[in-house]
Formats: sequence, C-alpha cells, structure tokens
Amino acid sequence: MAEVTIKVAGLSCGGCVRNVTGVLMALPGVVEASVSLDDGLARVAFDPGVVTTEQLRQAVIDAGFDSPD
Repeated sequence: MAEVTIKVAGLSCGGCVRNVTGVLMALPGVVEASVSLDDGLARVAFDPGVVTTEQLRQAVIDAGFDSPD
C-alpha cells in the first residue's frame, strides 16, 4: 500500500470536494481518499500495483480540476 498527496486547484465548495473524492475512490486500487477544501490537497491511499500516481492525477484533471506538480 502507498500513500500520496496530490495538489488540487480549483476547489471552491463541498460539492467539489465530494466530486474529487468520488472520482478518486472510483479508481481500482484506491483504498481511501481524503480531500481538503482548505488545503487544496487530496491524500490517497492506493495499491501501486493497480493504479499509478499519474492515473490519480489524471482523474482529478478529468473531473475538471487542475493538479499542478
């Protein structure tokens, strides 16, 4: 199991947080996702044998948010 913190730009409300959390949790291999509106961060616990950090970041981008490095 691995953990990563991903920057998420563009979060403006609780709905945004639920949206990003939902898209991350929908990915195979993701065990836990916690998104902070105040910090603009997503903390994700995942199985690196199933999903990569880049796939997590791309899911955030596909949901309509920026994920700067």
